[in-house]
Amino acid sequence: MNYKVARTVVTIVVAIVFGVALVTSAAAQGRGRGGGSGGGRGSGMGQPSGVGVDRGLGRSSDASNGRADSGRDNASVRSNGRSDVGLDRARIASENLNDANRDLVRHPSITNVVHTNANNLRSQYQAALINNPNLKFGQFVVATRLAQNLGGRHPNITRDAILAGLASGRSIGQTLQDLGLSSHEAKAARKQTEKEIEQARR
Repeated sequence: MNYKVARTVVTIVVAIVFGVALVTSAAAQGRGRGGGSGGGRGSGMGQPSGVGVDRGLGRSSDASNGRADSGRDNASVRSNGRSDVGLDRARIASENLNDANRDLVRHPSITNVVHTNANNLRSQYQAALINNPNLKFGQFVVATRLAQNLGGRHPNITRDAILAGLASGRSIGQTLQDLGLSSHEAKAARKQTEKEIEQARR
């Protein structure tokens, strides 16, 4: 009986945490769509400052008078720390996506080198972060351009294949060799691609 009551309480607390986080996020996004210099949807400016994993969690604690903290602690204990790992992954991915947004604002012409627009490149990168939250935006752009440069002659060299290599802990050069290039070919391809991207950033 006590177990059922405890489980019900935890379920309610978790629901409150997510509910408050969703409301906070929706309110922040609503403010970001106003006129003026704000970064609305499609503006290329990315998320408003402070929006992310940590903001919702911090607000949920205040709104629930600390009950959200207890709920998160219980979730961490019950999952043997797996919930903490999930939050860390989400936090890292959010930080990397924010870095990408800033990079795209500072260097909008970077999209030209990979033949797409900022919104598409951002959404593709966001999807890649699900599999590898540690993936840097620069690595993603290099992988995209390498696949474009090499895919015609080496059909097995795709962006997904390169990203899979990076996710497994291999470098871009090592991944290209794993995919069939010689050490010299991999180094030359990487240098050429990095040069193209650097020129686009100017």
